[in-house]
Amino acid sequence: MDRAMTEFEDMIGKSTSPTGSEATSSARRRGAHLLMLAAIGLSLSACETMNRMSAVQSVAVLDTSDTETARANIASLSEVIERNPDDPTAYNTRGAAYARIGAFREAMADFERAIELDPRYAPAHTNRGLANRQIGEEQSALTDFNRALAADEDYVPALIARANLLRVQGQSDRALADLDRALRLNPESAQALHSRGLVYQRLNDHREAVLDFDAAIARNPYVAAPYNARGQSLVARGEYEKAIEDFNASLNVSNNNADAWAWRGVALERSGDAQEAQTSYQRAIGIDSSNSVANEGLERVRRQASAGGGLFRR
Repeated sequence: MDRAMTEFEDMIGKSTSPTGSEATSSARRRGAHLLMLAAIGLSLSACETMNRMSAVQSVAVLDTSDTETARANIASLSEVIERNPDDPTAYNTRGAAYARIGAFREAMADFERAIELDPRYAPAHTNRGLANRQIGEEQSALTDFNRALAADEDYVPALIARANLLRVQGQSDRALADLDRALRLNPESAQALHSRGLVYQRLNDHREAVLDFDAAIARNPYVAAPYNARGQSLVARGEYEKAIEDFNASLNVSNNNADAWAWRGVALERSGDAQEAQTSYQRAIGIDSSNSVANEGLERVRRQASAGGGLFRR
């Protein structure tokens, strides 16, 4: 899709205690995902724009809506580090908090310190890779994901993160292999299902894409990204009314997503409601004036209105 990734790809903060290699590996896989680099939708918008309306993907929409709270959280995490200066999990967690507000220099320093303390700490390698993606260092990101998986070959977040990068690099087969493995390890992972759906979407296999988005939504119905992604695949299949329902659901979760407004406009336009489509395109442009889908759509419906007709009249 447009600039914003709506994949829900997480920065990972873990609380593990190194009490032996087996226990450490198990604890690392078990820890909760604390902070999203998606909207961080780093979600993962990874929704691919289809047909001729293709647009460049990028990596993250940062959550800077409550920086005061975020700074207070970082201050608390700094106190934890003062009490536990040799704990890699504390640095990793603070690094994720920094990354969430776009403080990538500080985030990278924390991830690197965590890795210095424990070179085989997969969450820190993964988070450094996600931060590297955000600043455009894709090769460094790939190296980080590979190192995370060398440290723990069953670390699902690293498999998902690497697959998302491979997908946008056009390496769909390798991306699918990573995601199939992630789902064998964790069949309930909504993130892995969403990410695999995006690969199928890129391959124009919208039937399989919709099935994966269905499964992702069933496991976590409170994230906007899979609704937006499924809506795009439904547009490609010509199921415009269902697509509109999905874009509405996405916007109910997050109504400042320019891509969701833009694609809602496409679905409305193709279903014959040019007036409401124009409103959606305008909403998208109000959020992101460079949104190509919205700008092209708005120009199209205005041109048709001036000509006294439309391509998608009822």
